[in-house]
Amino acid sequence: MKEIVTLDHGSGGLRTSELIEQVLLPAYGNAALNELGDGAVLSDLGGRPVFSTDSFVVTPWRFPGGDIGKLAVCGTVNDVCMAGGEPKYLSLALILEEGFAMENLRAIVASAAETAKACGVQIVTGDTKVVERGHVDGIYINTAGIGVLRAEGLGRGAVQPGDAVLVSGSVGCHGAAVMMARGDIPCEGTLLSDCRPLHELSRAALSAGGVRILRDPTRGGVATTLNEFVEHGPLCIELEEEAIPVDPAVATACDLLGLDPLYAACEGRMLAVVDPAHTDAVLAALHALPGGEGAVQIGRVTTSRPGQVVLNAAFGSRILGKLTGAQLPRIC
Repeated sequence: MKEIVTLDHGSGGLRTSELIEQVLLPAYGNAALNELGDGAVLSDLGGRPVFSTDSFVVTPWRFPGGDIGKLAVCGTVNDVCMAGGEPKYLSLALILEEGFAMENLRAIVASAAETAKACGVQIVTGDTKVVERGHVDGIYINTAGIGVLRAEGLGRGAVQPGDAVLVSGSVGCHGAAVMMARGDIPCEGTLLSDCRPLHELSRAALSAGGVRILRDPTRGGVATTLNEFVEHGPLCIELEEEAIPVDPAVATACDLLGLDPLYAACEGRMLAVVDPAHTDAVLAALHALPGGEGAVQIGRVTTSRPGQVVLNAAFGSRILGKLTGAQLPRIC
């Protein structure tokens, strides 16, 4: 008989203890978590703290290239990294639907643990709630991350005319992969989510110097994220359409689904605005690491159309605004 999550697993009693001791502690156990307190006492960070939190409700919970466990760790690790931080600790809270298969929960927990280990972070505290059938779509996860600041002065205020706009790889992979998986639509080629941690790529970029701002283009994709850099200000970002990397499988999927890859989410790509004098050094640093082999310059910062993002193509230019509506619901 298949083992499932029951309401008793969220009661705080014996079954909750069994869930913690048999599923969570074997995967995440460390000195802070093993105390099973209401919070974790952490070591001195040795610098200014960086803090972020996020929630994950993706459906389906498993998709080509990842699952909600990997996504939850990557998402919060990456947010800490994009703020200039070195991630150290995570909290992880589960909201489970009664009847969720225990084998699936074990797979998700193992995936989150493997990803956290790869990032060098510890999951030190958490929580589990179980709600009645139909009140949750299987599983939701909330994570919070703490790190130590390693780069001062990052932000849109640091961006200057002439700066280069870089992306660490092909765009739109996560959004396209999740939507294809959700519709069970076949697609030629290999279409995988780009879900991956950005701790090494962000560290390399910052070490190379000249970085003005970093961001992972999740919901709303590259176009929406770049708008956030320049909106309501005197600067413009001009993109060169031919320079923007889009995998053929992603392009095909977006054509089938009526989507624009520039508005499709990424969960393992990094946008960087960089001093032009450091562009070659940053690109070389990214190219030397897994996940950064396809890093390229896709545009530059100008003053031509203040507050806007412009896409230059072979037959003219167009304005890229922020995403309106829910092009890709439930992709993270």
